[in-house]
Amino acid sequence: MKKIGIIGAMPSELADIRSILGETSVKKYSGIEFYINEVNGKEIINACCGIAKVNAAICAQVMIDRFNVDAIINTGIAGGMNSKVKVCDIVISDEVLPHDLELRFLENYPPYCSVFKADAGLIQLAQKVCGDFDINCFVGRIVSGESFISSNEVKKQIVDKLKPYAVDMESSAIGHCAFMNNIPFVSVRCISDNADDEGAMSFDEFEKIAAKRVAEIVLEMVKYI
Repeated sequence: MKKIGIIGAMPSELADIRSILGETSVKKYSGIEFYINEVNGKEIINACCGIAKVNAAICAQVMIDRFNVDAIINTGIAGGMNSKVKVCDIVISDEVLPHDLELRFLENYPPYCSVFKADAGLIQLAQKVCGDFDINCFVGRIVSGESFISSNEVKKQIVDKLKPYAVDMESSAIGHCAFMNNIPFVSVRCISDNADDEGAMSFDEFEKIAAKRVAEIVLEMVKYI
């Protein structure tokens, strides 16, 4: 039986997934509750990891160790970092990395890699589902850091340096963990704000809408993995 892990940072990012999946069993490891469903001969394990990179990495590693998942999908919302990307568009990671760490520390020491590639098959599947749902999507770099970006100045610094399509607080950590365990991974994020001076206001307005949209995409993806 294939086992598929889904990780979101906030309860709102998993609420629709859990509602659709219905009755579940729950196991708790390292302070994290893992919801387990069997659907169409597949085991789906979803977990709310909490916000920021350490929480995300712990959750991903426990999911790999305890459930032996065959793939991990990181779901949720993110800030837009490319002028082409609009609120409620989808960004599918082709690679993830931290924006708040000197990358040489990852390149010159274990794991000797600072940019973590998403799985090509999962990327294509996410694109297909977005196309089937007629949802605008982009494939590109997602960067992660330990702060919510809501400043034009900070946004410009990140964009000038790394050229991402979206920014969040977890994708790079989950991708890093997946890389070290040789597990296929992709991050699928719906844009809730533009990570600018009006980011907090936009986030509050579009959080639930964006979370619902990306939940539908991820659950459709699971059918084909």
